[in-house]
Amino acid sequence: MRSKKHFIWASIAILLVASLVLAACAKTPEAPAAEAPAGETVAALPQGQELANAYAGQYKGKVVTMAGPFTDQDEVVFNDSIKGFEEKTGIDIQYEGSKEFEANINIRLDGGDRPDIVDYPQPGLLKYAVEKGYAIDMNTLINPDWIKTNYSDAWQSLAKMTGPNGEIVAGIWARANGKSFVFYPKAAFDAAGYKVPTTWDEMMALTQQIADDGDTPWCIGIESGAATGWTMTDWIEDVMLRVAGGEKYDQWVAGELKFNSPEMNEALDYIEAIWFNDAYVYGGRAAIPTINFGDAPKPMFEEPPKCWFNRQGNFVTTFFPEEAVAGVDYSFFYLPGIKEEYGSPVLGAGDIYAVFNDRPEVRAVIQYFSTGESLKVWVESGGAILTHNDASLDWYVDPVTRGVAETIRNATTFRFDGSDMMPGAVGAGTFWKYMTDYVSGSITREEALKQIDASWPK
Repeated sequence: MRSKKHFIWASIAILLVASLVLAACAKTPEAPAAEAPAGETVAALPQGQELANAYAGQYKGKVVTMAGPFTDQDEVVFNDSIKGFEEKTGIDIQYEGSKEFEANINIRLDGGDRPDIVDYPQPGLLKYAVEKGYAIDMNTLINPDWIKTNYSDAWQSLAKMTGPNGEIVAGIWARANGKSFVFYPKAAFDAAGYKVPTTWDEMMALTQQIADDGDTPWCIGIESGAATGWTMTDWIEDVMLRVAGGEKYDQWVAGELKFNSPEMNEALDYIEAIWFNDAYVYGGRAAIPTINFGDAPKPMFEEPPKCWFNRQGNFVTTFFPEEAVAGVDYSFFYLPGIKEEYGSPVLGAGDIYAVFNDRPEVRAVIQYFSTGESLKVWVESGGAILTHNDASLDWYVDPVTRGVAETIRNATTFRFDGSDMMPGAVGAGTFWKYMTDYVSGSITREEALKQIDASWPK
């Protein structure tokens, strides 16, 4: 639920939606009827020879290690999504999730302790491994024609990074997330007679109405272990798109527009109006840095709700109570635009898998991950949108996730999570840290912004 430079973004909304709705260009690989003896040649699959060999049982008993940020419920769902493949092939995918992933992964790589596959929630963090020459070019591991077939041009472009020997396809995209959403307890919301806001002013008026009714409108938490602060940066990115537009957003992500700029300060004015009003936030401003982002929405499901709104990506539904029914107990609305000239922008993100050890069984696993089937279980759980062209909309079984896809479809502007595109030292470092310090009140806004600007790689 978080390295994220400058790309051409104008067509991403269309391309992302197209990746969801295109018909499968090749059949999802299935296990052959019988195992082939080890070493025997079997017909290759579109993804590569090794995946065919795996389904023929040639790598039974082999272990493939994987590391990433999936913990708690995310880790459970991920492991559930790979069980079928493990059972069919006999390959043991040993996933190690860590809440300290961002802080520790480069240390592991530099020390030679390199997992076979690493899931990066930020392309910017992966760039370090690419620049060091650690990451293996996907075009040498997966049939390049399959990559071109199963990923839109936008996602392919996002995976291209420059290493010591030139440009490579640094990874393959797995799940994507839309982030410009406000979740709310629908049953209680409807019973209270509240109406879904369609403008920022309407949302703020409803915020005040809920406060006047004696309740707390917003559920906000930014604690996330070593990644504490990323929730705040998501808010900033969303509001930056709404007050400054896509072009200025791209300049900011590329380091051409300073953090301590009029545009950023305007965005923070809008955020402070909510975050720094103790009547608007569950636990008040002081509690925000101490509440885990996954725990933040839970008070919405109490009887009566102790808070009503949680702005978050669609993945947050995996942290909702198991008994909560999408479309009944909870729903979402699009975080409204602010300035009419910037329309209805949507912020998004995704996970990119990189490979660090080249063995036949590792190739088989990464080839499998290049298919939508690899995360179908996750999609059906309502916690993911896939980047693969062979993923079907029929897999989205709950109306909330399907609604997220529709919101992305209708976006006038789509941008990738800015902190995830910035250099890792900023996007997954100083941006998180100093925004957390600013929210906690230990430093001023101006101090925080100047510190982030000073940390930008020269």
